[in-house]
Amino acid sequence: MSLASEKLRKEFAANDAIRDAGLTTPECIMRFDDIAYGDHFQQKLDVYRPKNLSGKLPVVVSVHGGGWVYGDKELYQYYTMDIAKRGFAVVNFSYRLAPETKYPAQLEDVNSVFLWVKANAEKYGLDTERLFAIGDSAGAHLLGLYCNICTNPDYAKLYKLKEVGPLPQAVSFACGVYSISIENMQGDNERMLDLATELLPIEMNNQSLQMIDVTKHLTPDFPPTFVFTCTGDFMQPQAELLQNALRIKKVPHVLRFYADAKGDLGHVFHIDIRSKKAIICNDEQCNFFMKISSGVF
Repeated sequence: MSLASEKLRKEFAANDAIRDAGLTTPECIMRFDDIAYGDHFQQKLDVYRPKNLSGKLPVVVSVHGGGWVYGDKELYQYYTMDIAKRGFAVVNFSYRLAPETKYPAQLEDVNSVFLWVKANAEKYGLDTERLFAIGDSAGAHLLGLYCNICTNPDYAKLYKLKEVGPLPQAVSFACGVYSISIENMQGDNERMLDLATELLPIEMNNQSLQMIDVTKHLTPDFPPTFVFTCTGDFMQPQAELLQNALRIKKVPHVLRFYADAKGDLGHVFHIDIRSKKAIICNDEQCNFFMKISSGVF
């Protein structure tokens, strides 16, 4: 493991512990925990539903961030339960992390979870006709690549997948990394290059990075997209790169930039469910999903 991975794990863990201190499962949420979707110990998922709603609910699949080397469903449980309170069934999962497990294992896990949703829709009341997904940071990157394999047959051929899961009706990307090259990942983003060496099973260069560049494999069939970043987000320039690619392919999308007069919001600010700006942001991304579903966007 590199120093970059070790440092990120320690730094993020300390910040996440502060963010979630004192939070508990809301009384209004029903949980189904630690469901295996594979044989590896990290291949587990939870499903959260509002107790006051029965029948099939619109589904949100959450792909967590953490620079591909950090994170799990436990760190995203309060955020995703908060999304569930807005009237969704939410699937919150862990995937195999780098550097212990190399790419494309992470993308394969995302695909496996979407296939699990399809196979278990009746059991957990999941309306797969209203299927959405959210991803932040490295999770936005993996979700973007998943949408690429769903909508770009040539790209899907690069992977040995027996079956590709269902395409979300719409997606939301937060503070993500989308266009990875040695040139555009300098300065504050240089750490992502170090982490990419932990992710990739081969030598990191522009050719290998192009395979995991979301923007390079977009097609017009990519799902409608809600993209957001904020003040203090070290991945902020990436949002515009994705927006440009979506615009070229004429994919319906919205770009939001969040700010607070009191100071920088910071990378993945929306996960802090006690933040007023996070509440606004999470309302807006969920409203985007429902507008797409109802055809009024």
